Amino acid sequence: MNTLEQQITTLAKAAVKALYGIDAEDSQIQLQKTRPEFEGNITLVVFPFVKLARKAPAQVAAEIGEWMCNNVQGDNVQCTKGIISKYNAVQGFLNLTISDAFWVEQLKAIDADANYGRFKCPNGKCENEKMPLMMVEYSSPNTNKPLHLGHVRNNLLGYSIAQIQEANGWRVVKTNIVNDRGIHICKSMLAWLKFGNGETPESSGKKGDHLIGDYYVRFDKEYKAQIAELMAAGKDEETAKREAPLMLEAQEMLRKWEANDPEVRALWAKMNGWVYAGFDETYKRMGVSFDKIYYESNTYLEGKSEVEKGLASGAFYRREDGSVWADLTKDGLDEKLLLRSDGTSVYMTQDIGTAKLRFQDYPIDKMVYVVGNEQEYHFKVLSILLDRLGFPFGKELVHFSYGMVELPNGKMKSREGTVVDADELMDKMIADAKEISKDKVNTLQGITEEEANEIARKVGLGALKYFILKVDPRKNMLFNPAESIDFNGNTGPFIQYTYARIRSVLRKADLTPTLYQGEGASPLVGDGREVLDPKELALIQRLSEYPSVVRQAGDDFSPALLCNYAYALACDFNSFYHDLSILNEPDGQKKALRLLLSANVAKVLRSAFALLGIEMPERM
Repeated sequence: MNTLEQQITTLAKAAVKALYGIDAEDSQIQLQKTRPEFEGNITLVVFPFVKLARKAPAQVAAEIGEWMCNNVQGDNVQCTKGIISKYNAVQGFLNLTISDAFWVEQLKAIDADANYGRFKCPNGKCENEKMPLMMVEYSSPNTNKPLHLGHVRNNLLGYSIAQIQEANGWRVVKTNIVNDRGIHICKSMLAWLKFGNGETPESSGKKGDHLIGDYYVRFDKEYKAQIAELMAAGKDEETAKREAPLMLEAQEMLRKWEANDPEVRALWAKMNGWVYAGFDETYKRMGVSFDKIYYESNTYLEGKSEVEKGLASGAFYRREDGSVWADLTKDGLDEKLLLRSDGTSVYMTQDIGTAKLRFQDYPIDKMVYVVGNEQEYHFKVLSILLDRLGFPFGKELVHFSYGMVELPNGKMKSREGTVVDADELMDKMIADAKEISKDKVNTLQGITEEEANEIARKVGLGALKYFILKVDPRKNMLFNPAESIDFNGNTGPFIQYTYARIRSVLRKADLTPTLYQGEGASPLVGDGREVLDPKELALIQRLSEYPSVVRQAGDDFSPALLCNYAYALACDFNSFYHDLSILNEPDGQKKALRLLLSANVAKVLRSAFALLGIEMPERM
């Protein structure tokens, strides 16, 4: 379907050609939403044509308005006759009121479009391999602890961004880099060897990632005790941290790992296997997925190789202790460590290798890293280093930098075991949703306990996801579970409840599926005689904005725009539902239009929530 903006653009170009002989480009047609103090729906800015028309701005606006309002569709004017019902010119601004008949046709077109809001391929056919490819990296967990609230925001943002970009015509590869090696992993391994007594997920009844996380916390506890003992013996704090036996053993374990010591590697593989099984369970429950998973243990050697090449070419330098560095002072930064003096690699080394492998594996047009804003410096450095190493994609990397999730009682610290665990958080959200649903037992009569549990799952997780995604991703946010589960206000459950209410209305109307998908409604809806109620008109206009919101959310990498839109649409529908009768409307044409309108509000709400990774319950 052609959007209102497209049709007005075509009509405006025809007007300035007929009136002033101007062959206007699309870019010269400036449209904006009409300001509230003026009558109209859309405003055309006519200043670009004033000089060539050699007339005052108000006169140019009036002449274009008259032509657009009164001219019949011509061969080169792709618009519907009668699209404009009224106009008014205010200086160089032409305010256009769109006819009710046009809005009804828009509603019917929305209804008939199974993929409304999504990118449409030219001529209805896309050659997939020719579509631009975007890789979106998110999650990036360490295998020394379970996923926590910070990972929840990361995963939800990454998955939603991928869905939104697909809706905008990109081929998307969702990818994850698992940080499965390094000193942190060795800390958990060492603590398990010393204090675990052979404990396994099966023997403990714990998920593997939770079990390993417990030993990471145990390492920190024992390490701090050793530091305290050394300081009591007269060592300063820095020396005590460096000479603590546990830390020295962990560093030795890392060296053995990089030297492929068979015992260390076997323990590493076993414990990581436990963690991967736990991660998979959490990802599935959260509703996120990946097309390709990379592992730091497989990519860091590629990175070390590239660093050695850079050393040989003079891009990097080696210090007296054997460590390798990049001097970035000419780029306004500082010096960056790439290889430690003992030859072990750092995160930057791994990211260089991972980037190289990814661009070998896929014809990537845009690489997007969904990583918190505390890593902004890291990605500035990565971009410069890749460019210095001769990779053409170095300068084109996109760091989608998002804010941190904070709690009412402060920041999370995984070493101290004070994180908000992702699994426990999802359990709580679902339990809260189930508790609240007890107050709505009358509306859920006749459903099984299994169905009730499924509703609670969708509502609980929907509350969590929406609460996180509705915040501008670049801002820090305070997570409050009690606010997120509220059925009133700007929350996921409020919008889900609006959707369920519409579905209930449609069930009570006993509609065949075709009626609110375009076929059965057409004989009753849209005969050109419509006079829309302001509430109906507001809903149709809001529905017509959906494709542009999806595009803007893709351009800005902002799921929050979709949240704001879905909330506004739900509010408009509830106002419409409160003031106008649907099922008891005696006029058959009006009833059919309102049912069609309701069905398409549900359709768009479901579409928007799908892009956010949120499921819709049919009943609540």
